[in-house]
Amino acid sequence: MAATRMRCNLSTADRTVRIAAGLVLATAGLVLVRGLPGLALALVGAVLVFSGTIGFCHVHRVLGIRTLKDR
Repeated sequence: MAATRMRCNLSTADRTVRIAAGLVLATAGLVLVRGLPGLALALVGAVLVFSGTIGFCHVHRVLGIRTLKDR
């Protein structure tokens, strides 16, 4: 099976919101919420920060969503 290239599919605004929300969720999960729910919240936050940083979201790809406009 040929590997598909990950192309950026997130706009600058989408990336900024993901990174900000991810940092808030990760911090809340690590500092405010105890136990497994806190760990889950931190993990969701980390995934948002990662996808915002690289500009690619697998869920968007599966659903056919692309917030980045073609040039």
